[in-house]
Order: sequence, then C-alpha cells, then structure tokens
Amino acid sequence: MLVSGLRTRFREEGITPSLVLDFQQHVMEFYAAKGRHDMEWRHTDDPYKILVSEVMLQQTQVPRVAVIYPKFIEKFPDIFALAKADHADLLTVWQGMGYNRRALNLQKLARVIADEYGGKIPNDPAVLLTLPGIGPATSCSIAAFAFDRPVVFIETNIRRVFIHYFFEEDQAVDDRELLPLVSAMLPANSREWYWALMDLGTALKSAVKNPNQRSRQYTKQKSFEGSDRQIRGGVLKRMLDQKSGMPELFAEEMDEDPERVRRIMDAMAGEGFFVREEGEIYRLKTGR
Repeated sequence: MLVSGLRTRFREEGITPSLVLDFQQHVMEFYAAKGRHDMEWRHTDDPYKILVSEVMLQQTQVPRVAVIYPKFIEKFPDIFALAKADHADLLTVWQGMGYNRRALNLQKLARVIADEYGGKIPNDPAVLLTLPGIGPATSCSIAAFAFDRPVVFIETNIRRVFIHYFFEEDQAVDDRELLPLVSAMLPANSREWYWALMDLGTALKSAVKNPNQRSRQYTKQKSFEGSDRQIRGGVLKRMLDQKSGMPELFAEEMDEDPERVRRIMDAMAGEGFFVREEGEIYRLKTGR
C-alpha cells in the first residue's frame, strides 16, 4: 500500500516535501530493522579501508568480500603497504574475489595516491574518477562512505529501489529520469542514507521481479561457466601455484582449446599479470 501510494503521489504531484519525508522515513525504518549492520567496512572511517571495500564490492557479492576483505587489510593495512606489495602476494590474497584485474588497478591506484597525494585519499569524486579502476559510481560511493560527501549517484541497488518505488508502470527507464529523485531524496547524512538504499535494493532482489530489467542501462550478465573469465581464473590460479607455465599444458589440464588459452594468457600478459619469455613460457610477474 505504501509503495503504490508513493507512486501515485509522485505521478500526480511530482517531488513534494511530504513525498521526500515519507520516502526517507520508510527507507531508514527499513535500514534500522533489516539493514546489514555487520559489515566490517561500515565500522571504520579510514578512507583507505573504505576505498578497498568499494573496489572489492564492484563486481563481487558481499558474503565473499566479507571473507577476503579482513585478510586483505591485515596483509596490506595502509596505502603505502599496498603500493609496495609484491605482485604475487597481492594476487594470492585476492584469490576468490574474481575480476583479478581490479587487484592490479587497486595497486596502481595506491601508487598514484602514495606518490602524488602523499598517501592521502582525495575526497573529490572528480579526482577519484581519474584513478585507475575507479568509475563514476565508485568515485561517488567512496566520497559518500569515506567522507560523507553529499554526492548524487546511481548504482545497481539504488536504481532498483527508485524504479520499484516510482516507475512501476514504466518500461525502459533512463537513469536521467531517476537522478532528480535521487538528488531530492538525499538527506544530510549521505553515508547512512546510501547504505540504507543499497540494503533495500538488495532485499528487493528476492522480493520482487528485478526492476532493473526495466532500465535502459540494464545488461544481463554473461554466464561464468565456460567464459573467458573462468579460464582467466584457472590460469591465474595455476600460475600462482607454479610461477610459470605454458598455454598448451594449461589448456590440457582445463580441457580447453590451446589457442583460446594462449589468447587469454597473451591478454593477461599485456595487462601486467605475466611476463612472456621466448617460446611458449609465461612467468608470473614478481616484485612491484
């Protein structure tokens, strides 16, 4: 009843002060009762630790991040430790997170911050956006969660909430239609507000048919099974174990096409994971 009432009021009256207050109250009541208050990265104001968590959460589910995040922070407790970390150590700690390129970008980011910003993480989303591996949503989430900046942004869970509550009858909703609502609803405490929105969006995943399917920005994630991403993970795991390897041998072990594995390993070498030596030998990059 509340949801349909909010939709009707928004459709008939637009964004009014009473609509804003009622929606804010609903979201924060949900957060108080059912929010995810046990996340370790929500119990720190250290910008470095929050930055690490946001990069990890870009493409990995919360339960997996919850396991690996404390191990990562213990191994690399600050921006300088991460900047000078051994390549193999970094990738080993990252194992299980997937999208391993994020680990390399995170270290590149750490080096930029250590060298150009004296180890102090910028609080301006525009500056954060220039750092390796940081996109528009992550730059704003870091600004909000680490510095409580009143930024306006959309990511998948935020999008799900606003489409569900205000655009139930619409198809192909564009983010540009959502941004005025996101901006109008933003209270003084952006940090807690965005936590609440994201938790509500996560809860909606299992409660209703995914509203994000009605977004112009929606793209269906490709299957992991049989993907290049799966092969990349298998190759990296073997390289971390063996320190070197050949595409044909890895292809045989994984029952994959040797040319496909060679192409993937060449790409990973170009990204900085490996060093290709003469012939078919690839070695894991070591040192900084």
